[in-house]
Amino acid sequence: MSFSADSTSPNPFHMCNICQKVIRKKEKGVRVPRPFSSGPSAFIPKEEIVEASQVDPLTEQLLAEAYSPLGHVDHLTQVMGLHPHYLESFLHSQFYLLRMDGPLPLHCRHYIAIMAAARHQCSFLVSLHVREFYRMGVCLDWLKGLQYIPQRLRNLNEINKLLAHRPWLITKEHIQNLVKTGEHSWSLAELVHAVVILAHFHALASFVFGSGINPQVDTQNANGFQAVYISNYCTCDLASDHHLDRDLSSTSPETTDSVSELEALMDRMKRLQQEREEDEASQEEMATRFEKEKKESLLVGSGDLEDEVMPTSKVSQFVEDATFGYQDFARRGEDNPPTFRAQDYSWEDHGFSLVNRLYSDIGLLLDDKFRTACDLTYYNMASHEDVDTTMLRRALFNYVHCMYGIRYDDYDYGEVNQLLERSLKVYIKTVTCYPERTTRRMYDSYWRQFRHSEKIVLQDCCSSFGRSCLHQSHIQPFAVVVPPQS
Repeated sequence: MSFSADSTSPNPFHMCNICQKVIRKKEKGVRVPRPFSSGPSAFIPKEEIVEASQVDPLTEQLLAEAYSPLGHVDHLTQVMGLHPHYLESFLHSQFYLLRMDGPLPLHCRHYIAIMAAARHQCSFLVSLHVREFYRMGVCLDWLKGLQYIPQRLRNLNEINKLLAHRPWLITKEHIQNLVKTGEHSWSLAELVHAVVILAHFHALASFVFGSGINPQVDTQNANGFQAVYISNYCTCDLASDHHLDRDLSSTSPETTDSVSELEALMDRMKRLQQEREEDEASQEEMATRFEKEKKESLLVGSGDLEDEVMPTSKVSQFVEDATFGYQDFARRGEDNPPTFRAQDYSWEDHGFSLVNRLYSDIGLLLDDKFRTACDLTYYNMASHEDVDTTMLRRALFNYVHCMYGIRYDDYDYGEVNQLLERSLKVYIKTVTCYPERTTRRMYDSYWRQFRHSEKIVLQDCCSSFGRSCLHQSHIQPFAVVVPPQS
């Protein structure tokens, strides 16, 4: 198998700038290892997933109900099974969205899932729902591409791309254009169902890429859809020139450094807690710190990602305006949209009741999933037990929302820089804003002393909150359009 740094070649690997230079020095015809490991994840050893997963009988029953059409439990579910309580909540909400009674026909739900996953080139999810589409045997021409679907479904493309990449641009006009009276109009209930599916699978794509989920092999290949996997390996992980052995049980200097980093993080958490108790920052100071963090987020990831060579998407038939992607909320030298205050439109006060009115019971299921992700902790950090991780989890949660222009008035954003190292910020921004660019090198670079299951907690948090219909710009346009309850 030969390598080429040419972006037009069929090579499916991500290549950073350093790796391209390495490849140019290698002789033609060089052979390299397989780009992904066996098992559910390219990032997590298969043995660790099997040992850590303790699925209770109730979840096993739910898995059987949810995945019996495929005849097996997929890789995504196996990795998420590192946290059975979250997996159970996730499967309940997904099962309801895709299979229970609701405003949209079943085949439309799966096609909307395909459209959402394709926005992030997530062929793993696209392949799963293409299989479901073939299993139902309805409207199979739709799988040829968006030009074969009804105009009513195509009208979702605009809101799909905005939800996926720049949700703050959504306005009440986008909602009104979809529900206005006409041949291709949507009811409000149908549109809420569709938007929740879109948001769900945008978030799920982040989890797939951020956890290094390996492709699901279709041994029968009954539907003829060849799942194309964009490797989560950078060439750094394959070429001997830059390979780093990250054996946490070794006594290498790197391991020693990671231990000291962990101790330093815990010391900072203790110090910040003491400072909170002794002196509370003013509202003006907290607003200033938010603006500073928002501007600093511009610098995270830009240099790390611009050198990436991205492969051509093999799911492009399900995408319109493929060049449209994430742009920083606060862009240098430009007029930027106003910051959203979380207190103005929140899930708890507005989103929950609105969604539940238009799509019965889904609000309860989503609320359970959000709360489960928010509260997911085992009170440990690596080898340390009985640790309150609330401060760290809130820093992660608020950093993700900061990148989307959402501010919490009661939070001191100075804590973000104290608790989140740069490599972690790069990983979070990549997984949240451009998940298809996530590499194993990014995953390995942060929290090196933590267990893989602890890193998956971070994935649950980022995908459930950072990429969900919690975003104020999702809720506000609906709240303006939907008439008040009498």
